[in-house]
Amino acid sequence: MFNLLKMDIRRLFKSRGFYIILGVASGLLILVTIMVHAIADPETMDAMEEQGAEVTASDRMMSEYLHNMSQLELMHEALGSGFLLVMTGIGMTLFVNGDFSSGFIKNICCIKPRRRDYVLSKIMLAGIYSGIITILSILLMLVTPVLLHMYPAPDSILQILQYALWMWLPHWAFSLMALALVLLTRSSTLGIILSLVAGSGLTAVLLGTLGRLLSWPPIEQYCLASVVKGVYTPQSGIIQVGIVLACTVGWMAIYGFGSLLTMEKRDI
Repeated sequence: MFNLLKMDIRRLFKSRGFYIILGVASGLLILVTIMVHAIADPETMDAMEEQGAEVTASDRMMSEYLHNMSQLELMHEALGSGFLLVMTGIGMTLFVNGDFSSGFIKNICCIKPRRRDYVLSKIMLAGIYSGIITILSILLMLVTPVLLHMYPAPDSILQILQYALWMWLPHWAFSLMALALVLLTRSSTLGIILSLVAGSGLTAVLLGTLGRLLSWPPIEQYCLASVVKGVYTPQSGIIQVGIVLACTVGWMAIYGFGSLLTMEKRDI
């Protein structure tokens, strides 16, 4: 398993798709920070009003809120929307699907006992992949505002590290969904579609709407998109530690077992 993991890590850092995902994620986060900086600047509102644009009291309140955000608040505005879930899911989908399109899977899994090692190495790789994207995104959200002369109220290093941990775990679990779907379908199509749908929170919204119609308990809170959204709130800081851990372990078990079962039962 560890030899396969080392091989996967080398392949990952040589993969063009990996750097494309990192580039797209970085570019969008920088763009979001630039937009927040523009809206949070009181002079921008004054300039818009002078040019004849209608600036309401709610617009002023939004600008003031953005202007007074702390580092974690600004970070979570960008990262808590499910954006990183989408990037992680698509990235893992493309990487694992490459094993089938290139024939790599046949070379290392033609002997049945090695199939379990293959899945376990991919589960570990998913943790590394999601960790890299999470850490890079957090670093960008710390550095980019300073480059734009935007100085949100600082948070402690411990708070930022805690935030990174609780964000990384559900992203790791989410990336295993992509692994399971590729192993099941031998295609990247379904993995990309569900990464977009589930990562953006649409699945949680649909479950919540259906649950209210049928008087179900709020099961949508256990979707990974909802877990990520609730990792941080300005009023209480890092929250829902139990839910984050329970949902991460639960979804990892479901996707991991599904991946192992798929590999054991299907021909390569």
